[in-house]
Amino acid sequence: MSNKDIYEARPWLKFYAKGVPADVVIPEKSVVQTIDETTEKFKDKTAVIFYGQKISYKELRDQIDRFATALCELGVKKGDTVALLLLNSPQFIICYFGALKAGAIITAISPVYVSPEIKHQLLDSGATTIVCQDILWENVERAGVKLDRVILTNIAEYLPALKKFLGKSMLRAVYQKMSAPPPEIFKREGFYQLQDLLKKYPPKPPKIEFNVHEDLVSLPYTGGTTGLPKAAMITHYDLVAAQHIAQIFWGDIVQPGKEVVIGYLPFYHIYGQSVVMSGSMTQGYTLVIFTTPDLDDILNAIESYGATIFYSVPALFEVLRDYHRTDRVNWKKLKVLVSGADALLEDTARGWEKRTGVKIHEGWGMTETTSVGIVSPYGRPKIGSFGVPMSGCVAAILDPAKDEFLPLGETGELAFKGPQIAKGYWNKPEDTRLMFIQIDGETWVRTGDLAKMDEEGYFYFYDRKRDMIKYKGLAVFAREVEEVLTGHPQVKEAGVIGVPDSDVGEKVKAIVVLETEARGKVTEQDILVYTMERLAHYKCPKIVEFRGEVPKTDVGKVSRRELREEDL
Repeated sequence: MSNKDIYEARPWLKFYAKGVPADVVIPEKSVVQTIDETTEKFKDKTAVIFYGQKISYKELRDQIDRFATALCELGVKKGDTVALLLLNSPQFIICYFGALKAGAIITAISPVYVSPEIKHQLLDSGATTIVCQDILWENVERAGVKLDRVILTNIAEYLPALKKFLGKSMLRAVYQKMSAPPPEIFKREGFYQLQDLLKKYPPKPPKIEFNVHEDLVSLPYTGGTTGLPKAAMITHYDLVAAQHIAQIFWGDIVQPGKEVVIGYLPFYHIYGQSVVMSGSMTQGYTLVIFTTPDLDDILNAIESYGATIFYSVPALFEVLRDYHRTDRVNWKKLKVLVSGADALLEDTARGWEKRTGVKIHEGWGMTETTSVGIVSPYGRPKIGSFGVPMSGCVAAILDPAKDEFLPLGETGELAFKGPQIAKGYWNKPEDTRLMFIQIDGETWVRTGDLAKMDEEGYFYFYDRKRDMIKYKGLAVFAREVEEVLTGHPQVKEAGVIGVPDSDVGEKVKAIVVLETEARGKVTEQDILVYTMERLAHYKCPKIVEFRGEVPKTDVGKVSRRELREEDL
């Protein structure tokens, strides 16, 4: 058996939940057809709960159709790009699916982006229209990009009457320097209020024909860890495939129209957009939306609305593990708890299970796989592993330097193939060629993740290829060192990077955040001694720097890119 055959044999299939098939047939339909079918089938069910305000699927469909009609009447044509600069809100869902019904392509922009970042995404995606949170408009205006249509909306528009003031004060706390533009702005050509458009135009959008394998749904941008962010081209087929695979993989555990999902993960991000928002809305789930991830609000909602699915990230599980009010939730009532977007530390997983009595199912996905790919089989997660390939998907370990499969148990670059893989990168043919490779006539994605597979087909993450540190020619995985550091009882969090050194190549540097009571008491030498007792000498940090915090990405990962830039 060749090395490739080891992975193609899919040893993980025997651990799928009962009834979950090895392969899937993806429906040949557009996202628009899917949302139409869902909103019709579940029209009397609650689609969205926004701080107590409930919106049914019938009401949601009406708003989506009105917005689609408005865009078409304003001149948006099939294939045009519509940018969304919105916080988690009903407006995001309405404008996302409404723009798709008008034939447009979505590019969602992070609300924390500043003007140069916004400018890059608007220009690179070719957006001619933007739907923008009013308090975020100032950053767009500073970007200086000419737009044909600007549609502004306020967070309070879908809040219950008693919470409208709360909504504004809540956002002021997060976006302190931002304020809504004056009403006079709507006298400018091409400026509109979202609610005015929804009132003016009827719910009668034109019927658009889609080539599901070619027409794009969205242009989600990667984090820009190397150079400027680039957009993956997600087609209608890709997104429908991602939703179908996810639904099939959970078998009878989750069922269309019967689940309640907590939606605090940012919708502009591929995890929040594909898995949480689109996954919920195309399966008839009730989505409880949060604009900001307040712990008490989330815990209250899980209890009061009977949440059955909780998608989260390791950083929040870490906080909740030690949060004094976490026990108010009976976590055993939830059907599925999933951690994604970053590696879940073993200490966090074990601590969570000890505290709550339930296991976390870890998952893996990336922008280029429409955020779906590898997940722990239901009821059989392995601590330290991010799971097995889902139905219809195959993962393998390649030599990081060439397109050759490595033997079982060796660490190399994770490669992935499945029906949900993006078409490539928008206007980036060379990047597409390097990332989306051809092996024996099939397309595989080189993920940039260093991993290995065990004999049961479970995959284990070691590090990002770019984050591997070379000390005297030996490989040091930053994540492994971070996991040892965070096991120290007085270490709150840590980031590890390689620092260039002419004698050894790279020295291991640890940026450490101590628990409050340990600051000024625990020394650099204490940390060094602790790691030397638990790691091979070449993996131990040679430099320790204490800080009050480490920079994070939007989904709570330690941003090693920022740490490297700061060090330089």
